[in-house]
Amino acid sequence: MREIHGKWALVTGAASGIGRAIALRLAREGARLFLIDIDERRLNEVVEQVRDMGVEAFGRRCDVSEPREVSAAVAEAMARCGGVDILVNNAGITYYGKTERMSAEHWDRLLRVNLLSHVQFTRELLPSMLERREAHVLNVCSVLGLIGMPKVTAYCTSKFAMVGFSESLRNEFGKQGLGVTALCPGFVTTNLFTNAPLEASAEEHKLPPRIICTTPERVANAAVKAIYRNRRLVTVEPFAEFMYAMKRYAPWLMDFVFHMGRRKRMAKKLAPLERAA
Repeated sequence: MREIHGKWALVTGAASGIGRAIALRLAREGARLFLIDIDERRLNEVVEQVRDMGVEAFGRRCDVSEPREVSAAVAEAMARCGGVDILVNNAGITYYGKTERMSAEHWDRLLRVNLLSHVQFTRELLPSMLERREAHVLNVCSVLGLIGMPKVTAYCTSKFAMVGFSESLRNEFGKQGLGVTALCPGFVTTNLFTNAPLEASAEEHKLPPRIICTTPERVANAAVKAIYRNRRLVTVEPFAEFMYAMKRYAPWLMDFVFHMGRRKRMAKKLAPLERAA
């Protein structure tokens, strides 16, 4: 996209974290904003912050896990803005713990928020975006959409799907002026993990070490650069880049690391069965 100034951008999950940082970064580029989040109080604070920068902005509370609310938000965006030039699919939730202990309800909600809502926003806005001379869809995925990690199976499932969704959209509509980017940051200092439900046996949230984390502002800078340059896939933060490189060039090594201790654990698992036999 050659010019962001004056364009309309819709950002989901804009009240905090990466979404907030991207919204503010787009505002500094002169984009007009339609911001969406379920946290109305924080969302209003971001809207006021953007308006203080002299940029036109609107906010709407929306539970993106509810298809009717997504459709209503799209209808309001079309009415207020006359369409959207930049769509930032960012809203997301997670779960950290053993996969078999994750409730069915949270599985369903995570997939609705992290995947189905983004598909719906894109699907409903796509016809009007294709009518523009150029438009861009930025899908905030994750390095966990490139590398499957233990105890975040549901999150990885949604992010792998978003990476594939981004690639397919880009290949189908790139000739028509639609840019699509899969933004895949590593661990970021946000409230993603602290807001996640705990498994029954856990007493507190396990957070990634800060030494391998990056900031929402750095992710936002990468996002805006990706929109300008129509980047296909962007990883952010050295740890994420290292892990992705290992997955691409030495997948056997990553598989070996995740299977370390397998024989010992299998022996421990089978010992009671052998004694019983």
